[in-house]
Amino acid sequence: MRNEANKKTSKEEDLPPLLKSFRRYLKLQKGFSPNTIEAYMNDVGKLLSFLNDNNVKPQATTLEHLQNFAAELHDMGIGPRSQARVLSGVRTFFKFLTIEGEIEQDPTELLESPQQGKHLPEVLSTEEVDMIESAIDLSKWEGQRNLAIIETLFSCGLRVSELVNLKLSNLFFEEHFLRVMGKGSKERLVPISDRAIKEIERWFEDRNSMKIKAGEEDYIFLNRRGAHLTRTMILIMIKQYALAAGIRKTISPHTLRHSFATALLEGGADLRAIQAMLGHEHIKTTEIYMHLDTHTLREEILLHHPRNKRK
Repeated sequence: MRNEANKKTSKEEDLPPLLKSFRRYLKLQKGFSPNTIEAYMNDVGKLLSFLNDNNVKPQATTLEHLQNFAAELHDMGIGPRSQARVLSGVRTFFKFLTIEGEIEQDPTELLESPQQGKHLPEVLSTEEVDMIESAIDLSKWEGQRNLAIIETLFSCGLRVSELVNLKLSNLFFEEHFLRVMGKGSKERLVPISDRAIKEIERWFEDRNSMKIKAGEEDYIFLNRRGAHLTRTMILIMIKQYALAAGIRKTISPHTLRHSFATALLEGGADLRAIQAMLGHEHIKTTEIYMHLDTHTLREEILLHHPRNKRK
């Protein structure tokens, strides 16, 4: 028990002054239990990590930053209920900053909570993906890289976290496969199309002339400084191209993953095969993800089940 207490004290001592004050606020003014306090601290920790990745101080956070943070939670596969809990902690944190005089206006006032229940992501048709890709200016340095990113997301159905961590050693172009490290450090092989391979190889022509940071040499997609990309950079990039293409749907990297899976399902792919390619542990997740129409399921059962066939 003493060791545990020492660990907790040490952990608290390692906190920056602002977070120490926030912890005291939760304990003394809000009267939260230790478990609730830890949950709030963890949720705010996610936000601060996101802000740090984008070189933004908590006091300089805007509504747009928070919206991008919420979108990233979605793209990480965090469900609406858990997203709402995280954003509740974030709102409490910014209320605290307002009380302490750290900020004048609370940026969470107009932040919407995710809808509870089965929220179905937008789906892009192949034609709409082509429109987004056509909006890319290939004369710019990052143009071919971004085209390769969008085509890989759509052709392989990757999570954005899987894409940013994709490495040269994961490519098996001759066999038309990628090796992907998914949730829970589980590896899977995902087929890759000829078109995605072509766009990645064209990106390599630019990549080969770059000065790459030490330790980043194996990452496929890099920024101008030779370091691997962040999820947020890809989120912002895709939103900008969708807007330029005249698409008014709510777009994120997750939209391309969902569109990939939906296109496979509509093309007649087996649900188990889609489950394997998406890296879903349970088939039920895939069924919800595909927004299967109960009417279609009913018709399929009536048409194909032997007990329902008429003589």
